[in-house]
Amino acid sequence: MEEKDLIFIQDRIGYTFQNTDLLQQAFIRRSYSKEYGGEDNEVLEFIGDKVLDLIVVKLLTEKYGCFISDYEDYDSNKEFDEFVCSKDEGELTELKKELVQRKTLADRINVLDLADYLIMGNGDIQNNINRELSVKEDLFEAIIGAVALDSNWDMEVLQDVVQIMLDPDSYLEEDTDDNYVELIQEWTLKRYGVVPWYHFEKASQIVWYTPFDGISSLYDGNSEWKHTCLLKLGELDTIFRSFGTSTTEARKAVCTLAYKELEKNNMLLSIRDEIPNPNINDAISQLETLARRGYFSIPVYDFEQEYDNNGNPIWQCTCHIKDIAEHFYAESSSKKQAKKQAAYQMLEHVLL
Repeated sequence: MEEKDLIFIQDRIGYTFQNTDLLQQAFIRRSYSKEYGGEDNEVLEFIGDKVLDLIVVKLLTEKYGCFISDYEDYDSNKEFDEFVCSKDEGELTELKKELVQRKTLADRINVLDLADYLIMGNGDIQNNINRELSVKEDLFEAIIGAVALDSNWDMEVLQDVVQIMLDPDSYLEEDTDDNYVELIQEWTLKRYGVVPWYHFEKASQIVWYTPFDGISSLYDGNSEWKHTCLLKLGELDTIFRSFGTSTTEARKAVCTLAYKELEKNNMLLSIRDEIPNPNINDAISQLETLARRGYFSIPVYDFEQEYDNNGNPIWQCTCHIKDIAEHFYAESSSKKQAKKQAAYQMLEHVLL
């Protein structure tokens, strides 16, 4: 692996390795080590699997649980605390299952854009093994295992890396309106077709950064901030920078800063940006795309058939959407064309 690749991966996961050989090992499949020798990532995968379970349980109990004062020991006048949780065992089990399931881990490897760095034997390469969900799952766990060993099992480091790699808030948040990490990722993907670029640094010597040379920064003098996160959004010239007590908090802060800057400069995407070329032929699928992205409910089409004086069929179609008061009506000798026309009228309306 080249040095630039190692730097890219470390920026993606929010952790700088002391031993980059360990990071590279996390990407080596057994098929490669069988052909060329050396160690593979299977033991790292085993370690990462167990670490991931522990960290996810810790995150869930921190999110949904807390200690409350229960009673006092009157002999010692000592107050005791009990742990209470807003989720029961079954609910926590389901949430944990969702966070560590194969599809979730594979999806996150896709978002982090790491599968292409796998080091594989010829057979795996020919069979495009790096596209399989199980292989991406293994890679996710192997990276966590490598971080565990490199950090000497530092729980704070491991929790930061899991939060950045897994992004559990995107799965657990009931209201994602203020999940700026997800909003920034969505904006960058839609605008530039790439994921945001993050770079993390230790902030042991924090100075005041002013918005010069394309850098927009947020710092309020908090001496407890230990980490710096820099953020670049595709081809946008500005680099955003912010700080936090952990890499996760620094990332949240810089995404909040970036989103509010985009909002202030009227650069946020609107519903019109979702459909760059609205047209009658694609109107049905374009409306459905908007619905599946959460703008409104799935469109419903009602049909009626009549006949003209010559006995030719006339199709009448009405398009309506639960969240929208207006209905749109079209008719044609073709049922399909009537549907397209009604859908296009609705599409023009929602894009206004």
